[in-house]
Amino acid sequence: MSMFRWTVVKPGQGEAVAPDERLDWGRTAGIGAQHVVAMFGATFVFPLIMGLNANLAIMMSGIATICFLLIVRNKVPSYLGTSASFVGGAAAIYNQGGSPSDVTGAILVSGVILALVGLFIHVAGTGMVNAVLPPVVTGAVVLLIGFNLAPVATSVYMPADYWIALLTMTAVIVMAVGLRGFLGRIAIFLGLIFGYVVSWLADLTLGPITSVTPSSNGEAVEHDRVDWSLVSGADWFGFPDKTTAGAVGWHLPSFSITFTLLVIPAVIALVAENVGHVKAVAEMTGRDLDPEMGRAVGADGVATVIATSIGGSPTTTYAENIGVMATTRVYSTAAYYVAAVTAILLGLVPKFGAIVNATPSAVLGGITLVLYGMIGLLGAKIWKENGVDFGNPVNLVPVAAGLVMGIGLGTDQFFPVTDDFTLGGIAAGTIIIVAGYHLARAIAPAPADGTMLSVGTEGVHHEGGQARPDHEGRHRG
Repeated sequence: MSMFRWTVVKPGQGEAVAPDERLDWGRTAGIGAQHVVAMFGATFVFPLIMGLNANLAIMMSGIATICFLLIVRNKVPSYLGTSASFVGGAAAIYNQGGSPSDVTGAILVSGVILALVGLFIHVAGTGMVNAVLPPVVTGAVVLLIGFNLAPVATSVYMPADYWIALLTMTAVIVMAVGLRGFLGRIAIFLGLIFGYVVSWLADLTLGPITSVTPSSNGEAVEHDRVDWSLVSGADWFGFPDKTTAGAVGWHLPSFSITFTLLVIPAVIALVAENVGHVKAVAEMTGRDLDPEMGRAVGADGVATVIATSIGGSPTTTYAENIGVMATTRVYSTAAYYVAAVTAILLGLVPKFGAIVNATPSAVLGGITLVLYGMIGLLGAKIWKENGVDFGNPVNLVPVAAGLVMGIGLGTDQFFPVTDDFTLGGIAAGTIIIVAGYHLARAIAPAPADGTMLSVGTEGVHHEGGQARPDHEGRHRG
């Protein structure tokens, strides 16, 4: 098949290796291994946080990546790892008494919606994305998804052992800033290993702790920080086990309109993320990938549907792997196929999955303190890079209202639409942001001038409390 024919190039022939080229298979395998390491940490950390099976997530990430490459006709080199955008929705579902199958069912529907959005972009063109979801909106939704999760980090994970959580958080900060190159990019993964080891040493020296565990029905019990009781019985090779009362594994999704509405806002974040990543790849490779934009977004949706149909995690294109391409200047899709096959094989090691699932809650607490904040600040990054003007009330007012609504509700409070239907914080905040922005834009005079708040206006806070007149004698503010 022509899709699987790459032109073989030798090192030194050019500055970069194009998507339709490859090095010899030995070097291609080496680049593929780097992609596995780059995606590995986040791809198994996020399933843990969402209450899903890490082994299954890693295996399905390989399958999802292959599906993505086929749909984009090998023109957009990308790896699809576990998406962080659904973490808030998953937490809200669990707070309403939902199960892992409810989580994967809701995300599957979102995958269908994302695939349809990709089809729409493919037909209508990329310009429609910014018209419906301009940077001010997408940035706000991404920020909301991250900061809405703050109570999960501080109230769910950290109480297991506050000091282990803070040590893990500190390790992540130090490694993210102090380590250079590739190691700095996998600081979250290295921080998890650090916290795991520190927890094990604390068990040996300080003894067990007393806290609530997933199996203690809300009661605080005495237990070790690291519990490997399920590791010894896990097989070395085989498909992940089916979900049981003791552990989450593969399962069929279940569907609920209420739960689905809790995670749909993540689709906005995924559209923004995919579009941004495709543009980044286009800039690196020097190729016009706009015609593939709709295919890429739709492919992510299809991959998410496939992954969650058996209980796996949602997927998205990974910036970590784009970073590997930027470092190596090897854009060959052949390396991604190698990475995908490697991930599938790694996912078929249940004992590894059992070790991952035994990660102490406090370690996840330390990681999520950093991780959730980073997700939120990506929204601010979108604003900054696109020059969003918050001196304009069209941008300022609806975003301000939506953020306070969404962050204030958190993951355990819900807006009652009717007696039987409620909206979680992310969903309610997103509706206010999107609907409020387009309402404000429709009724604002053109151009929108000034704001009812003294934000970003020079001289408003001049000494004496009076606005400083401009050169024409008008008062600013």
